Amino acid sequence: MIKQYFLNTWSGIWTVLVGMKITFKHLFTPSVTIQYPDVKVELPERSRNRLYVNMDDCIGCDQCARACPVSCIEIETVKSVPGDEVGKTSNGKKKALWVTKFNIDFAKCCCCQLCVFPCPTECIKMTSIYEFSEFERDNLLYNFATLTPAEVDEKKDSYAKLEAEKAAQKAAAAAEPKPVAAPAPEKPKEESSNN
Repeated sequence: MIKQYFLNTWSGIWTVLVGMKITFKHLFTPSVTIQYPDVKVELPERSRNRLYVNMDDCIGCDQCARACPVSCIEIETVKSVPGDEVGKTSNGKKKALWVTKFNIDFAKCCCCQLCVFPCPTECIKMTSIYEFSEFERDNLLYNFATLTPAEVDEKKDSYAKLEAEKAAQKAAAAAEPKPVAAPAPEKPKEESSNN
């Protein structure tokens, strides 16, 4: 009876020691703590984080917005009028549109990177910035357009005037009477001879 008591006691102590082996192993090793806001973890090269748009290269083609599975990209453009100097991209492609609105809602963005690949000028890309915390949800709506609201109104007005002028010219051309062509002189009929 006493022998069984000591065996049970030793078995209980042994199982506790086996269970605490890992705890004792890590108990005396110094911990390594990253001081997060000051020191940041280095991310893998292919990590997908916040998007960045280089508006100098954006041609307003809307390919990225169409590829987005959650519709978090919103683009509005206005055609340039003759005499406007929209500019060129870094690879020499001439721009034909003014990008008046380029918004990305990072509250919706799932960081899938599907918007990066269809871009013909490679102006949209993923960055290494992964902090998105904001106190207000509206602050997650990023506006990348470089035009001021006054410039946007000016571009829209000038394009509307151009369209109105074209419509007036088309209406004037349609209302203008077309000259009637003089009928062609008739050829004399040859008489057929009966033999």
